[in-house]
Amino acid sequence: MEKNKEFHLPEYYENRELSWLKFEGRVLSEAKDKSIPLLERLKFVSITSSNLDEFFMVRVASLKDMVHADYRKKDIAGMTAPEQLAAISERTKELVDSQYSTYNRSLVPLMQANNIHIVEKYEDLTKEQEAFVDRYFAENVYPVLTPMAVDASRPFPLIRNKTLNIAALLTGKKDEKHKEAVEFATVQVPSVLPRLVPIPANPTEDSGERMCQTFILLEQIIEKNIDQLFLNYKVLCAHPYRVMRNADLTIDEDEAADLLKEIQKQLKMRQWGEVIRLEVESSVDKKLLRFLKDELKVAKEDIYPISGPIDLTFLMKMYGLPGCDDLRYTPYKPQRVPKIDPDADLFSKIREGDILLHHPYQTFDPVVDFIRRAATDPDVLAIKQTLYRVSGNSPIIASLAQAAENGKQVSVLVELKARFDEENNIVWAKKLEQAGCHVIYGLVGLKTHSKIALVVRREEDGIRRYVHLGTGNYNDSTAKLYTDCGIFTCDEGIGEDATAVFNMLSGYSEPLSWNRLVLAPIWLRSRFMRLIERETKHARAGKPAKIIAKMNSLCDEGIIAALYEASAAGVEIELIVRGICCLKVGIPDVSEHIKVRSIVGNFLEHSRIFWFLNDGDEEVYMGSADWMPRNLDRRVEILFPVLDDKIKEQVKHILEVELSDNMKAHVLKSDGFYEKIDKRGKVLVNSQEQFCREAAAAVPKQDHVYHDRVFVPAEPAE
Repeated sequence: MEKNKEFHLPEYYENRELSWLKFEGRVLSEAKDKSIPLLERLKFVSITSSNLDEFFMVRVASLKDMVHADYRKKDIAGMTAPEQLAAISERTKELVDSQYSTYNRSLVPLMQANNIHIVEKYEDLTKEQEAFVDRYFAENVYPVLTPMAVDASRPFPLIRNKTLNIAALLTGKKDEKHKEAVEFATVQVPSVLPRLVPIPANPTEDSGERMCQTFILLEQIIEKNIDQLFLNYKVLCAHPYRVMRNADLTIDEDEAADLLKEIQKQLKMRQWGEVIRLEVESSVDKKLLRFLKDELKVAKEDIYPISGPIDLTFLMKMYGLPGCDDLRYTPYKPQRVPKIDPDADLFSKIREGDILLHHPYQTFDPVVDFIRRAATDPDVLAIKQTLYRVSGNSPIIASLAQAAENGKQVSVLVELKARFDEENNIVWAKKLEQAGCHVIYGLVGLKTHSKIALVVRREEDGIRRYVHLGTGNYNDSTAKLYTDCGIFTCDEGIGEDATAVFNMLSGYSEPLSWNRLVLAPIWLRSRFMRLIERETKHARAGKPAKIIAKMNSLCDEGIIAALYEASAAGVEIELIVRGICCLKVGIPDVSEHIKVRSIVGNFLEHSRIFWFLNDGDEEVYMGSADWMPRNLDRRVEILFPVLDDKIKEQVKHILEVELSDNMKAHVLKSDGFYEKIDKRGKVLVNSQEQFCREAAAAVPKQDHVYHDRVFVPAEPAE
């Protein structure tokens, strides 16, 4: 498709970072929703804090690097790096204000009404609580602390990334009359101790049937006793602060002789990158703040005054409070996949026909079992798998190691560059190597983000290849939290392609032709462009033309321009985009036929599904790639077709239900803002709840639950 300039005007595009901040606002809106149980709302506040940290460490850091390099190229929305940073700073401060307003004005009073108390200031403690806190400090906290003074002989210490610290101004006790110079000191709040400390309840606060639960934050305990750390000084003031540093790894892979060692070295550097955000208590002493600003070399616009506890990720710890079941959703237990009897032979089931998996509504156990059974099956000759993010104690890793020990050929691509999972992946990679697996550490310049597992089995009629393809990671923990799809198949064409994928990853050999799978960065972009262009041609020929696409992010200029051209030709386009969306709707003669919605619910929407009407001969694809430049050009990704007609209908049903969601969906308007749907007079549809009900209804009544799987919230990983 030729680049049509009229669809590439900067005013037709939203800035990527500002669009992400709008997504963060949608997550925060869940915390504001009064219909959601209290602890669920606290969870969403925690998630916004965690998300914002990662956004700064990576995206804001990247823009800072551009400014330092005097990189002047504008983004697709026509904004330079300095302009983006200025807009981000303004929007983020608004978002943080909204976050703390929600916490202080809505959630804290609600917690108190439910007999859950967090002591905000140590001055509010009762005598009994004071005694408890002082004893706790002496026995548990004091031995761990390392107070650090700053003077002529002791330079300002290196403050580690994301750590919570307390800064203090001190003056010598001996010569107070002589107005001795004010000294600075700092102490790190130790992350090895729990930040949320339970203390005896205040009897006057105990009300109602629920047992009163009272907590104080660790930094308040330290602040209360900080004079004990500086016995020869008088503490004038003490305030918590936290720094965020540039944590975007810069690795010259061509120069790195050993990628494993280079990444290990860079991980240590991550702690000491440039300070890109300083969070301080809003009541911080001005002299103290000036000292921090100068020593940390942080710009005024990068200082964030906080009216409440710094770093609200601790609220995730509140989620599991005992005796508070009524303040949480009833835990959802993923159902078994109707086609898969846990006691039956999985390989024979796959031979009967392709099987769709829809997580977390259906259990991830068959995927774990697929590798586990292959590891012990005497007829299995080889197992090959890509791993991007795995759980802390992964049963899949254990099975792969066991398979190698059993003498099978095991090849595993472990993506060392999976952001913030590098350390975890290095550990697993070494364990797999020790077990005898062939471990591939990704490709130079590319992240391997595809989700594919291949089992090669010797059978009566010859060698057969069994393949699992998915939209999500091989992570049994996040599979309970993220909505993803996967397919088991032994289709010959897909099997041949799967072998070719692994040969390409391990030996750089690309086959002359592919059967079914579409790979990035080879030809995924061109395939998507052709699929969109085909709908455009149908519309111009007066035929029905439609595209429905679901993904995490949409920010690729070429894809968006192609969608604009399709819309201008009359193609009806419905997009379900969870996060970033740089496309604008409602532009006359450009995007009038495009609708965009975002669903933020109890589970993280993570599946990627693409449906094309194709003049009635519908085509459905799923895969690991979003419509982003990095997925299409700089990662190894796999798009796979849904071949079975029944499964096509099941996948279409997923899209249809999400398009009818009027409870958790936000719809993008032509002014660039997202709005909840007016539900008055409509049948209420919560797509995630509907999928939970449908998964339960599809299981034979005698074995309604496959295995116990409980929804435990976690931070978004991708």
